Amino acid sequence: MSELHKFLFEGLPVRGMLVRLTDGWQELLRRRETAGPFEAPLRRLLGEMSAAGVLLQSNIKFNGAVVMQIFGEGPVKLAVTEVQPDLAFRTTAKLVGELPATDTGRLPLEVMVNVNGHGRCAITLDPKDRLPGQTPYQGVVPLNDERNHPLHSLSEVLEHYMRQSEQLDAKLVLAANDEVAAGLLIQRLPVEGEANLAQGSRGAEDLELDDAFNRIAHLAATLKQEELLTLDADTILRRLFWEEDVRRFEPHQGATGPRFACTCSRERVANMLRSLGQEEVESIIAEQGQVEIGCDFCGEHYHFDPIDAGEVFTEGVATPSGSSRLQ
Repeated sequence: MSELHKFLFEGLPVRGMLVRLTDGWQELLRRRETAGPFEAPLRRLLGEMSAAGVLLQSNIKFNGAVVMQIFGEGPVKLAVTEVQPDLAFRTTAKLVGELPATDTGRLPLEVMVNVNGHGRCAITLDPKDRLPGQTPYQGVVPLNDERNHPLHSLSEVLEHYMRQSEQLDAKLVLAANDEVAAGLLIQRLPVEGEANLAQGSRGAEDLELDDAFNRIAHLAATLKQEELLTLDADTILRRLFWEEDVRRFEPHQGATGPRFACTCSRERVANMLRSLGQEEVESIIAEQGQVEIGCDFCGEHYHFDPIDAGEVFTEGVATPSGSSRLQ
């Protein structure tokens, strides 16, 4: 069962989270099988993005969708994951070329996405109660470091993002295979009080707190990807932080835990057809006999025959309840 664990280090401005996506991640891959499975390196990237998206959503406690996008000029044109406040997630990618062969099943970002050094990572916060005219908040960082060297992994990109956008140090370990997608996040919290407002002066206590975070981050960095994928949460936290005073909270799992779910619906597809316009939709029907729309996230296919499509553009008529089938 997929699970999310949160914990604090007593007396230190450091917190952590550990996520393991199992049934939800496997369900996502199973649905993708019908449309043609992604290659192993891309599956790993999408698994890491799914785990990281859940960690980001849990980290900020945001009443809206957290959307992470990786895009560039490589074979993987776009990879995206979306996580709702209840930790429901969905993930997909657009592949426009062939990935290079690899014996390890792994490829760095500069090969898959950031081929010409212009790749970007965008984090969008889309509030559920967004007011008319209000735009979602979005932060964008390059897939390169401060010296314009390519960042090889998603964890490096997101650590860079947190330093740039939140001004907080973080250590992130991500891993994924076809059974599990998992992530460990260690983040330094801002120090509260007047000392945090001081400009330019750092006392001995600040340096001690820096040392404490660096120590814990170093311990987290010793976690191997294989261990993250195969060991349970209790074992991981005990092995890494057995000398630390860790306060753990009740894990999120089951109904309150992370899980795969898609927000597509026939009504949303109908709204998309309205945005295309009646003339465009009728031309598709004239050519193909119906309109068929497939969801890239979950594989659901929605069909609109001439009668269904006509009702879409008839004012006051509810969205048709015609057939939909899973492919």
